[in-house]
Amino acid sequence: MSGVLVLGELGERGVRSSSLELIGAGRMLSEQGAGPLSVALVGQDAEASADAVDAPGVREIVVVPSPYAHFEAHVAQVALEGLIRVRRPAVVLAAHTSDSLGFVAAVAARAGVGFASDVSGVSWGESGVIARRRCHGERLIAELDFPGRQTVVLLLRTGAFEPLEAGGGGRAACTRLDVVLEGRARTERLERREPPAGDVDIAKADVLVSIGRGVESAEQIPRFEALAERMGATLSASGPLVEAGWVSRARKVGQSGRTVAPRVYLALGISGAAQHLAGVSKAKTIIAVNSDPNARIFDAAHYGAVADLFEVAAELERQFG
Repeated sequence: MSGVLVLGELGERGVRSSSLELIGAGRMLSEQGAGPLSVALVGQDAEASADAVDAPGVREIVVVPSPYAHFEAHVAQVALEGLIRVRRPAVVLAAHTSDSLGFVAAVAARAGVGFASDVSGVSWGESGVIARRRCHGERLIAELDFPGRQTVVLLLRTGAFEPLEAGGGGRAACTRLDVVLEGRARTERLERREPPAGDVDIAKADVLVSIGRGVESAEQIPRFEALAERMGATLSASGPLVEAGWVSRARKVGQSGRTVAPRVYLALGISGAAQHLAGVSKAKTIIAVNSDPNARIFDAAHYGAVADLFEVAAELERQFG
């Protein structure tokens, strides 16, 4: 067994951005000695989407046609089991998303292969793949190896890896793997809505102005939207504001939202729960403003100010006109 197999995800608008992060991680493992890099796409539009994952370093694109227009966990499970059985990869990389969480662990358990989820770092050494994941409220990093496992399946945290730009490949072979998927759909399909095409993708933002419960009321949201725009930044938010319906879910930072890696992350009135800190661990510079000197956000911040966020916001509004 050898090689790295990336399991791409297809959404309503084609290949999801998380798949390019997987390809970036897979290419790194391949260059470290894990073997050739392949990308698999499962779905009705798999073949039409192949060009979107033809990136430098990808040796082969494997398409698994599905009779179903939408994602279904049992169908994806059978497809991945077939891919592992036929391709026999050393490492399988999938995104730590709601789709993959619905079937990847079951595949690993049934096949008796190595498995880890919410992985934020990977490398390849003499004993095979090593996975790193944060634990104990993001305060420690655990390193996992998989002795005796010839195949290891990993779910990678979205936003934790640099995406590889699609295109510029052009040399990847495209092959088709036929797996019997008819009649495999067994669950009632709930309507899944992708973020609106016109909404923001905070994972791509270079500068984020992120707000938390310290803003106190929904009436304050337009003010901070305007401030972010003046600063050339994108507005994001912590979980409580999303759950209260003050901002859209597409702007949620955290373990159950988006993992972000901006050049600057300005946190205004965010206490710093472990779930939120998990989402900003890759930020280059974190600047925190909170009136509570014991707020956990200061543990992760590169710069911090114990101050009233509204006073800071007023000064920023003056500075940025």
